[in-house]
Amino acid sequence: MKNIKLCPDGKYRWVYELSLYRNPTILFLIWKIFFWIIVGLWAFLVILELGDTDFWFKGFINLTKIFAVIAVGMFVLCALGYFVYALIMGGKYCVMFEMDDAGVLHQQMERQVKKAQAISAITALLGAVSKNPTTAGIGMTSGAHTSMYSEFKKVRSVKFSPHRHVIKLNEPFNKNQVYAEKEDFEFVKNYILERLPQGIKTNL
Repeated sequence: MKNIKLCPDGKYRWVYELSLYRNPTILFLIWKIFFWIIVGLWAFLVILELGDTDFWFKGFINLTKIFAVIAVGMFVLCALGYFVYALIMGGKYCVMFEMDDAGVLHQQMERQVKKAQAISAITALLGAVSKNPTTAGIGMTSGAHTSMYSEFKKVRSVKFSPHRHVIKLNEPFNKNQVYAEKEDFEFVKNYILERLPQGIKTNL
């Protein structure tokens, strides 16, 4: 363990600095979320039109084309937003991890917490000025999420991506990402595996 320290309280702690330009893990996560939202809306509309005989096949193809265009547009907008965020954050996402037998805490470092809170305040202000409650709501809540905790016994699946230095811990309503340097990755991986429930879905 080159970068991980065992502290007197029995917890392992380390800091990881993710390059937002070279490691696109966060961007891929954003794309994945929007992809499934769009697929869900498309499927919902298809189900609504099932009883319409005029819908097949021309209507189905047209609807699919519309949602394909929407998906491409959303992916482009998400990418632009991501790179603006990366520029504001100085190209780095700096996070500290605390890990013990019960679980692992992912916490954004203080210097970047302040930046994230400032971005959220600006977003909320723009939403209020434009009288857009959705934008204002997103702005007011996004700054609050500066940490995430995964309790090992509640994890239902785990995915290891050594080339991106990330371990994805998935709970029913919680998706956490644990980062570790190349020389520390195997230690973190094995530590987590030994404490996860038996029989969960694991991608090694």
